[in-house]
Amino acid sequence: MNQYNKSQIVRGRLKFIIMSLIGIILFLVPVTATVDGEKQKTLPVAFLAGVLKDLIGGAMPTLIVVIITLSGILTVLCSTVFKNKLKPDSLMNNAFNVRWVWLVLRVIAVIFVWMTYLKVGSKVIYSSDTGGLVFDSLLPTLVTVFLFAALFLPLLMEYGLLELLGPLFRPIMRPLFTLPGRSTVDNLASFIGDGTVGVLITSRQYEEGFYSRREATVISTTFSVVSLTFAIVVASTVHMEKHFFYFYLTVIVSCLVCAFILPRIWPLNKIKDEYAKEVSEETRTERLPENKTALGHGFDMATEVGIKAPGFIAFFKSGFKTVIDMWFVILPVVMAIGTIATIIANYTSVFAIIGKPFVPYLELLQIPEAAQASETVLIGFADMFLPSILIEGVGNNITLFVIGALSITQLIYLSEVGGVILGSKIPVSIFKLFIIFLIRTIISLPIIALMAHLYFN
Repeated sequence: MNQYNKSQIVRGRLKFIIMSLIGIILFLVPVTATVDGEKQKTLPVAFLAGVLKDLIGGAMPTLIVVIITLSGILTVLCSTVFKNKLKPDSLMNNAFNVRWVWLVLRVIAVIFVWMTYLKVGSKVIYSSDTGGLVFDSLLPTLVTVFLFAALFLPLLMEYGLLELLGPLFRPIMRPLFTLPGRSTVDNLASFIGDGTVGVLITSRQYEEGFYSRREATVISTTFSVVSLTFAIVVASTVHMEKHFFYFYLTVIVSCLVCAFILPRIWPLNKIKDEYAKEVSEETRTERLPENKTALGHGFDMATEVGIKAPGFIAFFKSGFKTVIDMWFVILPVVMAIGTIATIIANYTSVFAIIGKPFVPYLELLQIPEAAQASETVLIGFADMFLPSILIEGVGNNITLFVIGALSITQLIYLSEVGGVILGSKIPVSIFKLFIIFLIRTIISLPIIALMAHLYFN
């Protein structure tokens, strides 16, 4: 700090404190708002997204079609004709010059989105349980959430908040979850807000070199929990709204146990600590210099970041680039993979068949109607809401509680969080995501079953 004069330090501290506080309020502080005529707890970012979604209204489907179609066209051109003419660090190169797998997925997304929009071709693709579900229910939310999340994410990431929290939370996060202290912000944004926002923060931190490949994968696959609002919807679907406090407490306990165990076992413990960019070792390790407290060192680093932080124009320029990246890169992946996954779930017996081995496991845990419950155990990999819908006809509270809580705890579902992870810059394969999903299921089932038996017996 000696290289800066007093006025620079004061300005840096003010910028860090004011901008970080605005970011905390937008992403981490729940507010009461009227949604669809009812008062609900929500986050300012989610509230703004909901307001914009209502304002766009009937134009939203056309906007989604335009985004995904443009993404497909630009990807084909930039990955073939203009492949060697793009600047390496340009937005066009980073967003649209992709490997053949992503090229194929984006082309499939264009086909699916037009079939769903026009309701032409096979109903298997555009029905309300498959492409229609993704197109009408999920993508409109993602369009508006991505807009505000991407625009305002720099408030959390580029003005010193992470540098302040890193040294403070390192003694907790590193031994418990093998993660840097700065990941606390990602994890809180996921738990309090929405898993997709947590994935966006994690992806950006990985790109900037603050997280290793292993750390980014651990955070995105263990802490990207769905929003509290969506958890309430799931609880209502399985008739657990009267028991919501205990229901969500069970989800939190299960997620924390998974977050403690999963980073220490295969496949997460075998992912290398490789970095996308070079960052100083002091920043990465979050170790304290001699004669400095965690708070003092964190505050000094945050002040230095505040001094160097972008101005107003650079702030919105950075946010706008992230919006383009999120819209044109992630939305097509969610449309393609989400539709394919829901088709498999609704029109084939794949998930029912692979769920059969769970019957003895569920019987061992004394879950009533184990055979019917087993058919829903793995179907959540396609879409988190499917298990709750399929188990709704079961009358036993223990079974309803277990399947509802499990569907949230499993966390990685392809129609949203899983699709966002695959579309992000975090290098993880769909096979690895399924293995992590499977292990999460095996670990969390006995915890949820125990909590259910304690509560209902």
